[in-house]
Amino acid sequence: FRAALAAPPRLAIGCGRQAALATRMLRAAGSRVVQILDPRLDPSLWDWVIAPAHDGLAGANVLTVQGGLNPIDDAWLAQARSGFAAFADLPGPRTAVLLGGSSAHARFDRNAFEVLAGRLEAMLARDGGSLLITASRRTDAQVRDALRHRFVETPGLTWIDDADGPNPYPGLLAWADRIVCSPDSVNMISEACATRVPVFVFDPPRVSGRPRRFLDALLASGRIRAMDGKLAPFAVEPLRETARVAGLLRERLGGSVG
Repeated sequence: FRAALAAPPRLAIGCGRQAALATRMLRAAGSRVVQILDPRLDPSLWDWVIAPAHDGLAGANVLTVQGGLNPIDDAWLAQARSGFAAFADLPGPRTAVLLGGSSAHARFDRNAFEVLAGRLEAMLARDGGSLLITASRRTDAQVRDALRHRFVETPGLTWIDDADGPNPYPGLLAWADRIVCSPDSVNMISEACATRVPVFVFDPPRVSGRPRRFLDALLASGRIRAMDGKLAPFAVEPLRETARVAGLLRERLGGSVG
């Protein structure tokens, strides 16, 4: 970093509060700088700040995005389909289930999981198909224990940790006909919404604060629906904010960074 300060780049991009100090120092050294996520300081300290709309940050140089930034686009999904080609043999409809865990704004524990699992079982009894389930680092230990046994006779797979082999998460997003998410993770739901399939969120009202504002915006736009017993298909437009905001930055930075 000392070397970067001595010969500052034309453009520096930082993400998170710790990076915010570095980008401020680089701006003072002559770089154009972009800060991703709310730095909790005056946005005018940076050239541009990219922040989720649900954070409520405003300013002349603030670009707002819906949810979290991610790399998921059609090329990413095509590569994931190729990397997990065996999923093509699973019976349809293939339902990907993305499970997070409790947070400061939402509780997703064993009781919540049992309700969700019951709805999935009713769906399977009606529609057939397969389940592709993945846990995350934040998933409660009791939920993980229940997962190990709940769907062992169901077509599909359950991935809990590295003991179950390589993480199939990209393949789940790429091969799903529909996606069910627990309501707690903005990034996970953003990634699901970057696909071209319907996304259903379990019990959105259990979420509060800024993540609830994010869910309410997606519900209002029609990109997600609350999970019910039907999971009926609906038309979707992928939520791909990374490419959109990159285009806006190119326009605003112009030729100043090449």
